[in-house]
Amino acid sequence: MIEQISNKLTMFKQFLNWILFPVVTVLTLTLSPVAQSQEKGTILVLGDSLSSGYNFSPDQTWVALLEQRLGEENINYDVVNSSISGDTTTQGLKRLPKLLEVYKPELVIIELGGNDGLRGFPPNVIKSNLKTLVSKSQKAGAEVLLLGIQIPPNYGEKYAQAFFENYKEIASNSETKLVPFFLDGVGGNEELMQKDGIHPNAKAQPILLDNVWQQLSPMLQK
Repeated sequence: MIEQISNKLTMFKQFLNWILFPVVTVLTLTLSPVAQSQEKGTILVLGDSLSSGYNFSPDQTWVALLEQRLGEENINYDVVNSSISGDTTTQGLKRLPKLLEVYKPELVIIELGGNDGLRGFPPNVIKSNLKTLVSKSQKAGAEVLLLGIQIPPNYGEKYAQAFFENYKEIASNSETKLVPFFLDGVGGNEELMQKDGIHPNAKAQPILLDNVWQQLSPMLQK
């Protein structure tokens, strides 16, 4: 009698193992991708025509190449390119709060100010707007990478110098990473610039990515 009860208990345990094992396995397989997606960070690029793909396909921009490089190196980030041709720092300020709320980025790359300079906006106004863009991003919990821009010398040496120095001063005072000159190696090179002399062409995009990558790479959690 005792032997029969023991056999039945053994069979019942085997039955439970047979039933429960597939359930646990299915739950593991189902939950694993969710956990992985939650661990993936987001890089938000807030820029203008230098990052949006002016006069060429958006999938050729340095931002698209950045996403490609991250994938090739198995660095777990999504890239959101919120760059609009013609945007100024003022327009960026209007758009940023919603972008921070929706995407909750770990990193924000700010590439703005060029259109302000080309329109002759006062350097102190541009500086104030850039500082606010940085501080809003940091308050939202994001690290910031600021891309420095230069404007053509025909705007006057004093104005051009004040404009360029804005980026260094903001980066220094806010402990923000800085690419000193985003168009380094590209600006002034006719083979890499479009006919307007302002916008880089598609061939320049890998160089722009390398300029950004030097400062961005140490900021990434790999």
